[in-house]
Amino acid sequence: MKPILLQGHERSITQIKYNREGDLLFSVAKDTVVNGWYSVNGERLGTYNGHTGAVWCVDCDWDTKNVLTGSADNSCRLWDCETGKQLALLETSSAVRTCGFDFSGNIIMFSTDKQMGYQCFLNFFDLRDPQQIKDNQPYMSVPCSDSKITSAVWGPLGEFVIAGHENGEINQFSAKSGELLKKVKEHTKQINDLQSSVDLTMVVSASKDNTAKLFDSASLDHIKTFKTERPINSAAISPIMDHVVMGGGQEAMEVTTTSTRIGKFEARFFHSAYEEEFGRVKGHFGPINCVAFHPDGKSYSSGGEDGYVRIHYFDPHYFDFELEA
Repeated sequence: MKPILLQGHERSITQIKYNREGDLLFSVAKDTVVNGWYSVNGERLGTYNGHTGAVWCVDCDWDTKNVLTGSADNSCRLWDCETGKQLALLETSSAVRTCGFDFSGNIIMFSTDKQMGYQCFLNFFDLRDPQQIKDNQPYMSVPCSDSKITSAVWGPLGEFVIAGHENGEINQFSAKSGELLKKVKEHTKQINDLQSSVDLTMVVSASKDNTAKLFDSASLDHIKTFKTERPINSAAISPIMDHVVMGGGQEAMEVTTTSTRIGKFEARFFHSAYEEEFGRVKGHFGPINCVAFHPDGKSYSSGGEDGYVRIHYFDPHYFDFELEA
């Protein structure tokens, strides 16, 4: 399994995202650059230039028309995927931490940080209404006063948003009314990442409390727990196998105080039914900040604190692998 190394960032990777077909991979980092790559050979398609601060999040709609990015320069920007042209600029009062298109690609949500005296808000815009974009006026803004949102994904059919919070809570917010539909607190520390399965029926959460947990999207029932001995920065669900991949490591600031061997910067594979770890992939020179499975399940990518994105294509025997229970 020889990885393809994507070198397009000078600072640590914050998020990577495949489009629905999986032919493109988008990566964002703390260096203001948004990169689009061909996932098959790692060739760079181009960059989306305009942000002036670290970019925290990226998303792509279902037909790969538009790309959405959120940044610490207090803006959320909409781009034309093919040309790299900026279509919309939504200014906020604090950094944009998470962003996402709903299933239709018509409605976007993004959350802002609690900082500089401003509250954390979850904002919803309808892209079909140019007036909302022009006036920078979301059709709905949900305040989250108690604990800020650290990651969020759309639920099935665009009915609600599932948000992970700094205090370990996972909440469902209705995209129609903005009300809090459900609330669970299975984690004891901050949730670093939420990712949904390919059919949107499940979400996996990665937390600072050294666990990743699998939840039912609609009911938020806790299904499985995957335990490790270090904080998990990101977790993703395989679209074809009962597998979950996780990436983590220590806090970036503690890395220099330990040897690389103890640092454990591998991506780890767990069986999602048996909760057993069955494989590790080494490679990064620092903690892994984000992992993502290709939509066809035949490869996965990871982005690290070292500023590299690595695309790994699985060997044939991965697909025949059966875990002996």
